Amino acid sequence: MKGLILKKNADKFTVEIDKKPIIMSARNLKKDGIFVGDKVECENGVIEKVLERKNLLIRPPLANVDTMIIVIACLPKPDFLLVDKLLVFCVVKGIKPVLCINKSDLSESFVSDVKKIYSGVVEIVSVSTLDESVMKLKKYIKGITALAGQSAVGKSSIINALLKKEVTQIGDFSKKVMRGKQTTRLVELYDLGKNNHLADTAGFSKLSEELLDVDEKELKSYYPDFVKYAHECKYKSCEHITSADCGIIKRVKEGKINKTRYENYKILRENIKNLKKF
Repeated sequence: MKGLILKKNADKFTVEIDKKPIIMSARNLKKDGIFVGDKVECENGVIEKVLERKNLLIRPPLANVDTMIIVIACLPKPDFLLVDKLLVFCVVKGIKPVLCINKSDLSESFVSDVKKIYSGVVEIVSVSTLDESVMKLKKYIKGITALAGQSAVGKSSIINALLKKEVTQIGDFSKKVMRGKQTTRLVELYDLGKNNHLADTAGFSKLSEELLDVDEKELKSYYPDFVKYAHECKYKSCEHITSADCGIIKRVKEGKINKTRYENYKILRENIKNLKKF
């Protein structure tokens, strides 16, 4: 029988078989490990084999991710550098990204500002868990979908709203320090029907540049808004850092490429470059 790993707790696994969750152990699979999201072959209540993976994320530990919904909100203060890192990460791992603006009821101007930055870069959806607009996310949940973003942007609230029941703990938001408390500890898949599952993950509130596995000279090719104008650079090797004959910098000055995106590109490129020093 074939199944899907929904949850891992020590050496026990919750496996979905024919829409039913079954607790199982595994036999001699320590070498490659077993991860939430793995498709497996089982026999007599034991996992015998892990099938070939589409991709594998180490932090958080999750396999076969098809879509990533990157969640941001006006509070806590948005980390657009993290958003850009996650967008690059999605390209590297073959994952479709979607940018979700949560708590849209709090600030219409914030929704407008985000769209100015990422319009044409990634598909954007604005929602609130206080009304039915959150249900717009269902159309983006295809296969295995991971929620990612800073703590306290409302990932757990989104899951609870979509499932119409409280299955994940919602953390308190500290107004004093303007950041949230991480509440998700384990990776778990929630069934949304039609073979679609949503993962609540601990580990995407921060993303190390090491996990991107991208050379700083290649980073520019992961920015679709840069690629669009790259032919205007005098040299194909242009890394869009110095202004001389750089089409990208020209477009930033014209407002054709968002300045926030460009400044984050320079920071991310420098961070990746510095990794080589250690």
